[in-house]
Amino acid sequence: MRAEVNVLPEVLVTGFDTVDVRFPTSLALDGSDAMNQAPDYSAAYLVLRTSAPELEGHGFCFTIGRGTEICVEAIRALAPMVVGEKAEDLFADMGGLWRRLVGDSQLRWLGPEKGVMHMATAAVVNAVWDLYAKARRKPLWKLLVELTPEEIVALVDFRYLTDALTPEQALALLREREAGRAEREARLAAGGYPAYDTSPGWLGYDDDKLRRRCREAVDAGFTHVKVKVGGSLEDDRRRLRIARDVLGPDRGLMLDANQVWSVPEAIAWMAELAPFEPWWIEEPTSPDDVLGHAAIARSVAPVRVVTGEHAQNRIIFKQLLQAGAVAACQVDACRLAGVNEVIAVLLLAAQFGVPVCPHAGGVGLCELVVHLSAFDYIAVSGSLDERMIEYVDHLHEHFTEPVRVVGGRYLLPRSPGYAAMTPRALADHRFPDGPVWSSG
Repeated sequence: MRAEVNVLPEVLVTGFDTVDVRFPTSLALDGSDAMNQAPDYSAAYLVLRTSAPELEGHGFCFTIGRGTEICVEAIRALAPMVVGEKAEDLFADMGGLWRRLVGDSQLRWLGPEKGVMHMATAAVVNAVWDLYAKARRKPLWKLLVELTPEEIVALVDFRYLTDALTPEQALALLREREAGRAEREARLAAGGYPAYDTSPGWLGYDDDKLRRRCREAVDAGFTHVKVKVGGSLEDDRRRLRIARDVLGPDRGLMLDANQVWSVPEAIAWMAELAPFEPWWIEEPTSPDDVLGHAAIARSVAPVRVVTGEHAQNRIIFKQLLQAGAVAACQVDACRLAGVNEVIAVLLLAAQFGVPVCPHAGGVGLCELVVHLSAFDYIAVSGSLDERMIEYVDHLHEHFTEPVRVVGGRYLLPRSPGYAAMTPRALADHRFPDGPVWSSG
């Protein structure tokens, strides 16, 4: 890619380390919703080591506690595929690397392109992207926006997508956006990317905490707030009354059911919640039910239907878009198989004229998706209309560059790389023997 390859021609990937890292968020019910009552936000974490000791690549996939060790084992099965490779050879063909990892003829049987192996692929792919951006001394978003349209298209596996988007169509779209890249980058640098706040509305919070957190969100400059629903209709009405009272009529109120309803239940339940004028209902049913989301979308309009944090691959996103099932794509930076597959979804969404509002309700996801949304705006969509990044206000202190949100807007990352936890966070929260867990 580009003329600046061979910056580190002799650097090799020499090995890797994995960490099962967990944070006891269940103690305060942070992250609680109708399907996940007491999650411990966690990550299956990968560090790629190189022959240049100061240069490492970090990647991870987000989990919520038990089972993280399974994701760690999946990463251990995949990571040897990049060990022994020259870093610059990997950087020169990131699209080929993605296809090699996803298409391994033996590991693919455990997917294909879904579940634990796909999430492990995200950790490995994102670790190489982190390494690439650090080698170029640039934040990942900056590295991506400086790629040519041809280089971006080469990152994407268009197999299974060409009935909705061909490489030629993607190339034309990217070339059309090239002219305004510098102006859009300057606009983001000056004003940031819009955010919405999920922190007030966890289902386990009592009414006083909900009220206080909504007030804090308003005072912090957020124009949209999300509240979890689906446990009890009576509780939902009461809690939404509180939220709407604090937010007033002009701020957006999003709802998130976290997959708890059947299709008929979602339609009936949302008829009861419609008087609160929700901006959207998120994950109203199974994340795999494309036609169910389409049926709900038709029935609850003008309330928007959105989903994507559990959409297992680019093919599901393609079908959601083709069916008119979503008003926004909620891509997850490490449920999909890393940067390459996210770019595929960004291109699909732009082709269909649907905004991307990434999922970030988990440890490290805010740090990841700000890079992806910046790239989307500057190089792909060229628009901020109805586009917002989810924000949660906890666990950022465990990252080498915590996200910065000011006045309800994400500021652009400045450090080279993608996203990485601090050595202290990895050591303290290693499960089960780190001091946070072993001290009882």
